Amino acid sequence: MESVERAVDAVIEKTGGDIRLAMPLGLGKPNRFVNALYRRVEQDDSLSLDIFTALSLGRPGAGSDLESRFLKPFAERVFGDYEELAYLKPVKKGSLPDNIRVFEFFFQPGSMLGSDGAQQHYISSNYTHVARDLNARGINVVAQLLAHRQVEGSDEYSFSCNPEVTLDLMPLLLARREAGETIVSVGQIHRDLPFMENDARLDDWLPHMDILVDDPQGHSRLFSTPNMPVNVQDHFVGLHASTLIRDGGTLQIGIGALGDALVHHLRLRDQDNQRYLRPLKDWGIPDAQQQMIDQEGGTGAFREGLYGCSEMVTHGLLQLVHDGIIRRPVYDWEPLQQLEMHEPTLPGLALLDALREQSAISRRLDRAQIRALKRFGIFREGVSKQGDELELPNGVRIANDLDDRASREALKAVFGDRLRGGIVMHGGFFLGPEAFYQRLREMDEAQRSAINMTRISFVNHLYGDEGLKRLQRQDARFVNTAFTVTLLGAGVADQIDDGRVLSGVGGQYNFVSQAHELEGARSVLMVRAWRERASEAMSNVVFGYAHNTIPRHLRDVVVTEYGVADLRGKTDEEVVMAMLNVSDSRFQIALMEEAQAAGKLRKDYQIPEAHRRNNPEHLHDIAASCGDTSFPLFPLGADFTNTEQRLLKALTWLKEKVSHKEYMELGNKALFHEGSETEFAEELKRMELSDPDGVKEHLYQRLLLTALEAAG
Repeated sequence: MESVERAVDAVIEKTGGDIRLAMPLGLGKPNRFVNALYRRVEQDDSLSLDIFTALSLGRPGAGSDLESRFLKPFAERVFGDYEELAYLKPVKKGSLPDNIRVFEFFFQPGSMLGSDGAQQHYISSNYTHVARDLNARGINVVAQLLAHRQVEGSDEYSFSCNPEVTLDLMPLLLARREAGETIVSVGQIHRDLPFMENDARLDDWLPHMDILVDDPQGHSRLFSTPNMPVNVQDHFVGLHASTLIRDGGTLQIGIGALGDALVHHLRLRDQDNQRYLRPLKDWGIPDAQQQMIDQEGGTGAFREGLYGCSEMVTHGLLQLVHDGIIRRPVYDWEPLQQLEMHEPTLPGLALLDALREQSAISRRLDRAQIRALKRFGIFREGVSKQGDELELPNGVRIANDLDDRASREALKAVFGDRLRGGIVMHGGFFLGPEAFYQRLREMDEAQRSAINMTRISFVNHLYGDEGLKRLQRQDARFVNTAFTVTLLGAGVADQIDDGRVLSGVGGQYNFVSQAHELEGARSVLMVRAWRERASEAMSNVVFGYAHNTIPRHLRDVVVTEYGVADLRGKTDEEVVMAMLNVSDSRFQIALMEEAQAAGKLRKDYQIPEAHRRNNPEHLHDIAASCGDTSFPLFPLGADFTNTEQRLLKALTWLKEKVSHKEYMELGNKALFHEGSETEFAEELKRMELSDPDGVKEHLYQRLLLTALEAAG
């Protein structure tokens, strides 16, 4: 169809107007289709619509007139004609029509804290259980964006950015369809969506798609997540975490500034090792942390490379693929993967013999074995089984007997030059800045084929194909973030203490649990040791919290800007000691006394001298001595212009002053200190304050000049 309105007509007709719609999270939502469906149901109370999804993305909003002056031109440039989700604002405002409900299992972080309706309709599920839970809710329509291309006149389709839940959900829906239920599947084509190969292709699922929509107005700008600043605190968290990644291992990273910081320092570790090591040396790695680095991680370049396995393929992970740091291929044939674990091999008689020893192939090859050998590049195309013989590409026939000398000699001519079909990155979904999508689009087919976007049940847990996954995921490091950790090792990442959901559990619990099941794997929780709230510094390490995402019996490794705490297998007292060592020194004594009062720490315990310097000033001194190359504000590139970056720093400074209620000091500076309009002419022009009109704009100009000078 060329019209979403026709697609809506068909969905209403097929379902009778009682619609329970499932959409993927993030980028994969077919906004134009769901908006047309939303408006139709909004106008007709005889219809009903339940929407089940996650991570409904919206443009950033401004909290003040000054912020609006900054954000509006930026948003117009970055988001362009992106079509907003029609249900998003009504959800936030609690003004959805009575016949429409929206259920989500993951929020854009912090976006729904003020929405009672969204909080009441939140579904708490591990990512791997979402398909099960959606099916149990009686989903009868599934819809998402699709990538499309034509190859030699034939149409090809891909789930592209979001195969993760769809590939797990479709078999469940097809079973219900075969049992007589009405199930409607809708794909909305978007020409800018990168075409992903492997499991994301619709080859097997295309016959089950009921509606394909290619609406000419449905190709508006894809939603992108601009690279945000990485401050010194974030950089040191990423720096310490980077020492735990073992060469030749497996890497998973969550989204956000801490993940970007980790990627930056992994790149430095590989590409400029002396620069990478300098801040570590200046910080002074304690003996216990150095021992852990030696046993579990490393600080040298990546000679073997990494394999990526992450529910979200981030801009940072793709950068590591581009840099050749993520380059260790894995194969979805267990016998071959078993051999590759020990030593990379080339196609040849030795590899055939090794596969025979594992009973992966037999002395006389059958057709399935020949297909496997060709698929992985061990045999070239053109080898086939003809009766009791093998026919080679040159037409010569030989005995189908791997013990026959003549046959073995003849086979030397049909071996490939290298193994094929290796995957360097498995992912469930992707989301990132426009440059990220552009990089994917510009990759050649071989490069994209090394990235397998696939079902979330494969990526996020071990059940199913467990033997293969254990072989592939050697020395895995699952690196995620939390906003609070307890002295006893529990982590908090999804919900605040009053019960309101900040984001969602997503796949974090799955990866932490997996780390405890895989030999050689570790779960690494990155957390900032402190934050500022209502003008006061607060510790993110607390003795107890009313909720946890990761229970303390799954505690493993916690990393803050002040170092690494190894908690696995430790006593409660040992855990408390380790957590105190990575806490901010402004809060260490109070935390220590809480633990002592609760009987979890000996009364005469003293925090070691080496850990009493945990303060921001020390970090900033080290960062200043190392320079911007070691601690750049935008390590993965900036969507902000240089002028906007200076404004961003100034507006952040100004917001901090206002939050601190420093009105008198701020007012005096603005009124009595002459800021240089000439020096900051570009910034004033960008904010439309070069020629202020009226008292308010004059005040804005003086405040902005004050902030620009103060922020340097």
